[in-house]
Amino acid sequence: MPRTARPRTAPPCPLDYQVSVADLHAHLFAVTLTVARPQASQIVSLPVWIAGSYMVREFSKHLQSLQAQQGKQALAITQLDKCTWQVDCQTSKPLTLSYQVYAFDNSVRTAWLDTQRGFFNGTSLCLKVHGQEDQPHRLTLARSGWPKDWQAATALRPDQADKNGFGSYLAADYDELVDSPVEMGAFWSANFTARGVPHRFVVAGASASFDSARLLADAQAICEAEIDFWHGKAAKRQAKGKGETAQSRPPHDRYVFMLNAVDNSYGGLEHRHSTALICKRADLPRLGQAKALTAMHGYTSLLGLISHEYFHTWNVKRLRPAEFARYDYASENYTELLWFFEGFTSYYDDLLLLRAGLIDDTTYLALLGKALNAVLQTPGRQVQSVAQASFDAWVKYYRQDENTLNATISYYTLGSLVALCLDLSLRQGGKTSLDAVMRALWQRCAGGPMTEADLLAVLQALSGESFADRLAAWVHSTTELPVKELLAQQGVTLKEEAAPLADQLGLKVAELAGIRIRAVLRGSAAEQAGLAAGDEWLGMEVGAGKAAQGWRLTKLDDLPLYLGSAKTFRALLARDQRLVSLSLNLPDSVRVIKLLKSSKADPALTWPALTVY
Repeated sequence: MPRTARPRTAPPCPLDYQVSVADLHAHLFAVTLTVARPQASQIVSLPVWIAGSYMVREFSKHLQSLQAQQGKQALAITQLDKCTWQVDCQTSKPLTLSYQVYAFDNSVRTAWLDTQRGFFNGTSLCLKVHGQEDQPHRLTLARSGWPKDWQAATALRPDQADKNGFGSYLAADYDELVDSPVEMGAFWSANFTARGVPHRFVVAGASASFDSARLLADAQAICEAEIDFWHGKAAKRQAKGKGETAQSRPPHDRYVFMLNAVDNSYGGLEHRHSTALICKRADLPRLGQAKALTAMHGYTSLLGLISHEYFHTWNVKRLRPAEFARYDYASENYTELLWFFEGFTSYYDDLLLLRAGLIDDTTYLALLGKALNAVLQTPGRQVQSVAQASFDAWVKYYRQDENTLNATISYYTLGSLVALCLDLSLRQGGKTSLDAVMRALWQRCAGGPMTEADLLAVLQALSGESFADRLAAWVHSTTELPVKELLAQQGVTLKEEAAPLADQLGLKVAELAGIRIRAVLRGSAAEQAGLAAGDEWLGMEVGAGKAAQGWRLTKLDDLPLYLGSAKTFRALLARDQRLVSLSLNLPDSVRVIKLLKSSKADPALTWPALTVY
């Protein structure tokens, strides 16, 4: 495989990867790996998962045509397991491996390549050379073969890169290499600085209505609010050149946002110096769009996603579970602390939008109410604790099916409510807040591995009381959280309203061409009637005898139109191509929560705080 010529002045690198195009239409990357000093019988492997997404994804299934040689001599390769190979080589000569990777997963977790865009994480493309993981690694993006208008973006440090981003980059070790995704294409790109740290924002797939100036300004506001959260006023002084300390300095000296705008998707994956994001194209800010945002606005969700992934720069990429001190890329890495690292990040993502001035109190409380209702409408919260859900993420949260809502709970949403309860309890005590706890944890653990014992120690030190019993109840059991009581003490009233019809029946449905049942909640009216996931709800019949009426249903919200005052009806279903008729009773007591700021609230109350406590 031909290699891009590098200037003779480029220093040698122990591990050297070159990525080029094998075939855009076949979605194939070509990769060449040169190992300067291989071991005898050198072992190489490809990760089975990517940090931050807790599921074994078997990236090696997309690797093909692996070959090895030293000089002009072809070498024998023995596959040891699903993702590991051994090369019969000598130690005295450089070893060259070449292979291709199929890339057609348009997500933030793997790799993608077509005529419009290229993207990859190192976990999908870069073989790990066993015994040399801590050596410097070089990644070269070949300058030829790509469409002429393409650029490349990555948070890796440039070595011999051109103005369009193609060329070589350096990583201190394998961990940094695979923690630095690469975006390629004819994307929009711009830069801003937040508290002295240079940031780049890249957007692929935007339409002509995209308001890039607004996105850039709002992203800057989020980044500055979060740097200030972790480092306080010292960060502002340091950014102005008025002194620098370890406490004032952010842990990153550069950052790249990579956003892929598509027809219908949403998500993000954090990295130490960057994040990969995906959102609906319609959720991008639009030229001429009103500035006020509601909880249901798509752009509000995008800003929350940006806030969430950037907060991970501190909380999970540096401050992280002790079990993640060194990643094992070959198998699951278990921890019970995802409720803290994902849940607490979920608590702060919207709260920091409020503090950055991007949403108001009403929108914030609506977002909080949405999280509260999501937990209350999940029967699995009574089956698994949030600590157990964290441990089981590998087989439950990331492998969801029709029974997931009945069997487990999201450590994102329930974890965010644990954070809320801790914050309100600490503020009620009058000595401290969760803000101070997070910063103290950062200092105690030196921005590195932590345990639940560290959290308990900091809570005790700052509040003067033990939180062991509360964490045992809120995190390690299925006890209901005291959210309502704690909110009421902060002047936030809880109003109950009628739940949407699907929630009243205990259903999750998809309404595209008709009504398809996706899930049936435990103990619900739908479960008692015998409805099941996979059923297609065709129609309904109400009344009896000559007064009976049958109606076709295409959306669930039409059900009250045909029911009138009746509470009992027959659901007409298709199940495995058979027609089924089931008697169903409409419940009358299912409610949802709406949060409102009381007009009688004490103005001295500090929550939700616009400034860091």
